[in-house]
Amino acid sequence: MTPFLPRYPLRPAYFLPALLFSLHCAARADESAMPMVSVSASKQAQLLDRVPASVTVLDDEALRAAGARGLEDVGPLTPGLSFQPFGQAGVLSPVMRGMTANFFSFSSATLLLNDGVPVLMAQGFDDNLLGIDRIEVLRGPQGTLYGRNAEAGVINIYSKLPGNVPRSSVEVEAGSRNRRALRADLGRALIADRLYASISGEKRRQDGFIANRNTGRKEDGRDSENLKLALRWTPDALTDAIVRYRHFSYDDGAALWAAPTAARATVQSGTPSWNHMRGSSVSLDVTRQLAHGIKLRAITARSDVFDKAQQDTDFRPADLLHIARDHHFRTTSQEVRLEGRLGTAQWLAGLYGDRDDHDLLNEQKLPMGLSRSAAKLGGNSTAAFTDWNVPLGGAWSLNGGARYERDKVRYSTPAGVRQDSAWSRLTPKLAVQYQAAPALLLYASASEGFRAGGYNVFAPSSRYTAFSPETVRALELGAKGWLAGKRLRYAAAFYRMQVDDMQVQQMPSPGLVYLTNAASARSTGAEAELDYLLGGGWQLQAALALNRTRFGRFRDGANNYDGQHNPFAPDRSGQVALRYDAGSGWHAQAALSGTGAIFLDAANRYRRNGYGLLNLNAGYRTGAWDVSVYVSNLADRRYDAVGYQNGIVSVVSPPREAGLRLRWSR
Repeated sequence: MTPFLPRYPLRPAYFLPALLFSLHCAARADESAMPMVSVSASKQAQLLDRVPASVTVLDDEALRAAGARGLEDVGPLTPGLSFQPFGQAGVLSPVMRGMTANFFSFSSATLLLNDGVPVLMAQGFDDNLLGIDRIEVLRGPQGTLYGRNAEAGVINIYSKLPGNVPRSSVEVEAGSRNRRALRADLGRALIADRLYASISGEKRRQDGFIANRNTGRKEDGRDSENLKLALRWTPDALTDAIVRYRHFSYDDGAALWAAPTAARATVQSGTPSWNHMRGSSVSLDVTRQLAHGIKLRAITARSDVFDKAQQDTDFRPADLLHIARDHHFRTTSQEVRLEGRLGTAQWLAGLYGDRDDHDLLNEQKLPMGLSRSAAKLGGNSTAAFTDWNVPLGGAWSLNGGARYERDKVRYSTPAGVRQDSAWSRLTPKLAVQYQAAPALLLYASASEGFRAGGYNVFAPSSRYTAFSPETVRALELGAKGWLAGKRLRYAAAFYRMQVDDMQVQQMPSPGLVYLTNAASARSTGAEAELDYLLGGGWQLQAALALNRTRFGRFRDGANNYDGQHNPFAPDRSGQVALRYDAGSGWHAQAALSGTGAIFLDAANRYRRNGYGLLNLNAGYRTGAWDVSVYVSNLADRRYDAVGYQNGIVSVVSPPREAGLRLRWSR
């Protein structure tokens, strides 16, 4: 085992050589400097190094250099962000600063906004990252600006705006297991200075690697399609209106599941397993510049996701155990906000509302028979919020705000069972920042976040039907700035979060999942990241996150989980990447990423061990053409989640992959 691919990664010793190398190179670095970065983390444009919060920004070029093709690939690039191992495409539950949510709570602890369109649950929580301008990951409770699903943070995806300058790109890819992909992105003006359009799409396929010894086939093949359309209208210098449409579909084989006792990546299944998920969203985003420097913005959106899947869970020739679902999720949302200046203060105020209408059908096959459970789950949220940035004089300034939100949840069954609940919450935040030097910002913040309660619509008994809202109070201290003549950008943060009524998932058997509330939990951690232009075409990027999330007092029936790890929350994660861009067109990158062990259940009986992955890519760029080769998971590391679904399932990690990409762009 080499020291570069540790089984238990992310000890400081593994990062020290890269940091020493960067310091050694600093003396001979050239005079180039990193560009200033503008973000919209506070829903208003700000420079990244002036935002009193932990924010990671990944632009289109950085994502392509890392080979990122979906949100799951963004996790290793962002300190404190990972995803639960589930093994089904199109279903991602984020884990941020130790906070996460169960797939069947139909909510998330981290909010995804795709061009302002909210994604409020794990189903459909993904994007193919094509035609985007940047991703902003905002960590820590963001309830004031974003509401109930932002208690751990927010992932904001911003697409490239079509304009007068045309853009075109086409990319083909071929790789391991007959992987093939075609991507295209096109944007241009239809009427100069008035009307613009863009279209991007992707078709991707890959054969599976889990062998079915009963049929002789590979069970987990992947087939996906993505389409994004945008039409932009600027009738005058004061108005900007954009209509966006997004569609995605998955026509896959089985999830990456197998029996823990079987030979790795093998099943003997006689039950068909598949994933047929599709979704779409349409939105209208209008910005209007009003009098006295006030700007109005309104975003209206409608989303539909169809989640249809069937999965064998005994992995044997006879159909003894399987689960299936046929869900339709519908969400309509509206946000209207104003922003402007009052003296030297910058302010924002807005209203938000959404409505959910979900049709749910679960199926469970047991040896004694087949059962189906149907339910309707719905609800709505209404909120008013404001945010202010006020200079205090000298180098000091104050950022604060508050949000009042009311959430209603209701569910019903064909048998006539009906329940509904409502909660109201005021979520304030306050941050003090001090510009200690032109290239150094210090800040301290206090904020709150929450996740609404709900119902376990397929609960094992009425005792578990309802679960309470989860609330978070957080303190954060941070520093960010520049060094080495603005060739090194860095950020560091320390935080402590107190969680009350933490929503924790329980999985007593496949298909039987419910939420219960821990009395309390605490999350403490630190994050650091840097981006360093070493000179001569070399660039170093590093990120490290340390987190300790533990239950306080937690009883569930006769079970005592006091002091246990929150499931799916690693204690450490990080990445080091070294990139080289030669003036002659050659480029190469090596990235070492890893994460510590995670537990898969509240009792901490089952786990996925810590692991490290080494990814390589290299290529040549000339004119409009770029050809590159890549290898993912070079050492073919295995990091199966053994014991998922209360010990019955292993979520199998994918093997090493290699491939070739050819891209043309203008």
